[in-house]
Amino acid sequence: MSVYFDHNSTTRLAEPALEAMLPFLQEQYGNASSRHDLGTAAREAINQSREKVASLVGVQASQVIFTSGGTESNNMFINGMTSYLPPGKILIGAIEHPCVVVPSRHLARLGWSLDMIPVSADGVIQVNNISTNALAKDCLVSVMAANNETGVKQPISLLAAQVRNCGGWMHTDAIQAVGKMPISFSDSGVHAMSLSAHKIYGPKGIGALIVDKKLPIDAFIRGGGHESGLRSGTENVASIVGFGAAAELAVEIARNYDARVGFLRDRIESELTGLGAVIHGYRSPRLANTSYFSIPGIQGETLVMELNKSGFAVASGSACSSHGSDLSATLKAMGVSEELAHGAVRLSLGLGNTIEECEKFNADLKVIVSRLKGLVSLTV
Repeated sequence: MSVYFDHNSTTRLAEPALEAMLPFLQEQYGNASSRHDLGTAAREAINQSREKVASLVGVQASQVIFTSGGTESNNMFINGMTSYLPPGKILIGAIEHPCVVVPSRHLARLGWSLDMIPVSADGVIQVNNISTNALAKDCLVSVMAANNETGVKQPISLLAAQVRNCGGWMHTDAIQAVGKMPISFSDSGVHAMSLSAHKIYGPKGIGALIVDKKLPIDAFIRGGGHESGLRSGTENVASIVGFGAAAELAVEIARNYDARVGFLRDRIESELTGLGAVIHGYRSPRLANTSYFSIPGIQGETLVMELNKSGFAVASGSACSSHGSDLSATLKAMGVSEELAHGAVRLSLGLGNTIEECEKFNADLKVIVSRLKGLVSLTV
């Protein structure tokens, strides 16, 4: 079995989450809208899970809207807000996930003015480079809390203060950040925040949009009025329960996450530096588990395949776009050369990884790089 170093892509379902889900997959199969005992049990389970997810980011349960995952949560904010507002301005980070970029570009085709907020060479959103003309009343702004490729943390609270001062609406995709760093909805200053369970050892196919009570958002899916009328449809009770259990676990994990996982990442990056690797975003505050690097002269896809043969699961970039041949939009925005961008590989560690696995990775990587560089030199 492979050593799994791809936790920013997805995580293994935690045992407490699985155990919490099982009864609602078989015995407790009631529809939460039904009035009988099975339905009442399902509704109570949803209510308890909503409280747990709310506690994860410090909000009231009524602010949690369950969705099918992070992509839907991001789309819910963008499309739900634009149903209320006339075409205006939308600003997004130059390093956003495709599920923010693509719906924003769709808005541009419908008459909205789309601006991309630039990042520094170290991958940090340049808050001070946003022109006063770009921020306007009822503008929409979406910037991720931490980048899924580099792990670089973004100055969300600073940007949110600017957006609020101009009368705009601020959203953050906190999908990679939650569970890996402290996240407080109120401290961030945002109006909406997206979460996803499968990034925090919960099930796939369930997420949430956390909303400010004053957010003028329209229904995303219309029907029976579920989820405060914003997302109709019979609730996925088992997955919601699994999300709640994972959220409860994430609160505990976040307390010593940096020390527990950062130590392992630093051991690997020490070896990477010795091999001449360029670590993207190295000088910026990053998630403790993430390392995005390029080794000059070696293609990223080649290195990913060779590491896979050696028993290590890593990624060549964002999992949601890893099947394409385009260069990483994040690295483009950072001004990374095309050669280095083609060589990019992402490691993202998790709670189950060990120092022994990291030491074996270092040893195997050294052999693989020597072999690949030898092959390159023979063909020159």
